[in-house]
Amino acid sequence: MSSSELLAPLDLAFWHLESPTHPLHLGALVHFGPVPAAPGHEPPVDVLELLARRAAAVPRLRMRVRDVLIPVGGAAWSADPDFDVRRHVREITLPGADFPAEATRIAAELMESPVERGLPPWEMYLLTGAPDGSFAVLVKLHHALADGMRAVAIGAGIFDEIAAGRRPARRPRPVPPRSWLPGPGRLLDLARDRLDDLGRAVEVGASVVGASVVRAGRLDAPATALTAESSGTRRLATATLPLDRVHRIRRTTGGTANDVLLAVTAGALRRWFDGRGLPLPGADPRALVPVSRRRPGAAPGSGPGNSLSGYLLDLPVTEADPAARLAAVRHAMDRNKAAGPSKGAGAVALLADRLPPLAHRFGAPLASGAARLLFDLLVTQVPLPRSALSLGGAPLRALFPMAPLARGQSLAVAMSPYGGQVHVGLVADGEAVPDLDALAAAFTAELDLLDP
Repeated sequence: MSSSELLAPLDLAFWHLESPTHPLHLGALVHFGPVPAAPGHEPPVDVLELLARRAAAVPRLRMRVRDVLIPVGGAAWSADPDFDVRRHVREITLPGADFPAEATRIAAELMESPVERGLPPWEMYLLTGAPDGSFAVLVKLHHALADGMRAVAIGAGIFDEIAAGRRPARRPRPVPPRSWLPGPGRLLDLARDRLDDLGRAVEVGASVVGASVVRAGRLDAPATALTAESSGTRRLATATLPLDRVHRIRRTTGGTANDVLLAVTAGALRRWFDGRGLPLPGADPRALVPVSRRRPGAAPGSGPGNSLSGYLLDLPVTEADPAARLAAVRHAMDRNKAAGPSKGAGAVALLADRLPPLAHRFGAPLASGAARLLFDLLVTQVPLPRSALSLGGAPLRALFPMAPLARGQSLAVAMSPYGGQVHVGLVADGEAVPDLDALAAAFTAELDLLDP
């Protein structure tokens, strides 16, 4: 990464959408087994020191956001001259009686607070105290810094296998100073680009407005259990599903593993509504399913910033039959893929790429409440490397991804397959969804219905 780089439009949008009571970072709670005993008389691995050293070696994690004069309203990534990794990597010792539950509880508390905006926008916490020597790491990355796939690429730098193969960072080449005033030829190119952007923005904007009108025109209000004003609190819960069972269902019914997981999510929500004693919503809750726009074959972390779009999906919560729920999800996702990601809610991300920086800076207060007009919850899948990973020799046991909550929404679902399992991370508003553990348990029960 260069010593200074403008924030891409979508990154700038995420940066300005955040508020002190509504943080906009994503994260992961990563569980590791015990560090193996050091051979001979070698000192044991200091995991905190190792974590800090490897995080500091990731160039992206040394960059902070600063305002710039040109373009007006813009911002840029620049190297933090006073970077101190100890301000970002900390250790917390937990009671060991039920370490996984304690780790989830403290992670929820830590996810409530925004990262410090004057520093590189990320934090890592080493969580220790388990009787068997196992530990966990909580990672927080501001959404302006990375989308899900890039977060994996950035965070992977802490693992033994990736750190061992990392090449020494190249010293950036000096760039000769040049005027920021474009020449006549460049002015003509800029004019053509702006006209092209305007045409694409109009097309994409029509898709967004159309989706909003259809949404607002539905007679039934969205499920109130999934929407709430932000309380500033967070609750986390996790579930683990056997990946071989997901693939067995996929082979039997067709479609993709993601279709199966979306159907399981719909069934879990239905079971959760029932367990709460709530009537089913009059209309199925609508999910935003993010889609990466990185080119096929590109490395997961290639290219700066966020590169994503999304599909709208009405989760068939009102359908009683599990097989019919899966069929409905599969058919809806097939239609979404045939139409492409420039339609519906995914077009919001595409539209952000066409707006000037000043529009993001001053339009953020208006745009912050737009999500609830388009969808009720986020459901995303974050791919991980297939190879076995470790930290200081301690094997990675589970990685539970955590997606940010959109303003006015109470629940976000993120899933990552690794080591033959699908790890489900649920993030909820702590006051709106105090019974998040019940929803997490419903994921396993719903998988059992599809694969008895």
